[in-house]
Amino acid sequence: MKKAILYLEDGVSFLGHSLSVTGETAGEVVFNTAMSGYQEILTDPSYAGQIVTMTYPLIGNYGVNEEDIESTKVHVKGFVVKEFCRRHSNFRATKSLIQYLEDNNILAVEGIDTRALTRHLRLFGAMKAIISTEDFDPKNLAEKIKKVPSMEGADWVKEVACKEKYVWDKQATADAKFKVAAIDCGIKFNILRILTRLGCQVHVFPAQSSYEEIMSIHPDGLFVSNGPGDPAAVTYVIDNLKKFFGKIPIFGICLGHQMLGLALGGKTYKLKFGHHGANHPVKDFLDNRIGITSQNHGFCVDLETLNKEEVEMFNLNLNDQTVEGIRHKKYPIISVQHHPEAAPGPHDAQYLFKHFIAMMEKYKN
Repeated sequence: MKKAILYLEDGVSFLGHSLSVTGETAGEVVFNTAMSGYQEILTDPSYAGQIVTMTYPLIGNYGVNEEDIESTKVHVKGFVVKEFCRRHSNFRATKSLIQYLEDNNILAVEGIDTRALTRHLRLFGAMKAIISTEDFDPKNLAEKIKKVPSMEGADWVKEVACKEKYVWDKQATADAKFKVAAIDCGIKFNILRILTRLGCQVHVFPAQSSYEEIMSIHPDGLFVSNGPGDPAAVTYVIDNLKKFFGKIPIFGICLGHQMLGLALGGKTYKLKFGHHGANHPVKDFLDNRIGITSQNHGFCVDLETLNKEEVEMFNLNLNDQTVEGIRHKKYPIISVQHHPEAAPGPHDAQYLFKHFIAMMEKYKN
């Protein structure tokens, strides 16, 4: 192990030590409050451009496996924990978390006071940071951070979206009841698994696909995926979404929810430190239920900027009263900010996929 520094753009720094991967990496540092799910976090495309800090002090106790990945690679820029577990135990594990990080060439740091770091981020907000095992000079690190692009105004979708259209799990969808077109802005595998399980043949399209390309398969519904970065920067998706309104049912999650809000005439804003974790309570006004949700976002839809005669909020975050879900009063459009496919409850929010199925059932008939 080698000495490492985490240097924040406001000049605060934390010392620790790296695993075998050394060098430098930079991005927006955020904290995640989940106790487990680290493999899903690492492979979630929504974390592209970010350094993730885990607030739970011991990470890696159950290792990693090949089934729980959410994409084809690790997307985080860096990984910070208090302590890595050296002896994992799980019958499904194929390797340790440490080995997994090293195999994917991720600069990971332990020994940092993650409680102090998290408190600092809560007080002053998510910010740019750099991890280095080579340079410990504050002036040098400060200059390097200035060159790191801000998350605001950044289009990270181009970095993570697929380049060519594909059909998810062709064999399992041969007798599917519904055909769903999914716009890939950084889609998670479990979303595709759930839609397939519910009887959907899912055609995944690159984010820059045109309305005509998507409609050429005659889909029963449109899904707009999660993804990283600033939703307002993904103008090509926002402009394209408007063409689908009133044509087919639409369901959006996370970044997809934000882009739908923008396409409906609203605005988004950056949260102070975002929502990243698996323990966020959300109230659903449709059936007056409260669910524990998994979340990963740094931006939020501003309800006051939407036309309330056309759009209503149906999900509310009980921690900070921010918008967690909207639906159109006339068109079959529904979207949520949280991740119902992650299901920390474990089934608290998966019913939302069935809402989408019901919309397609209604409009197909």
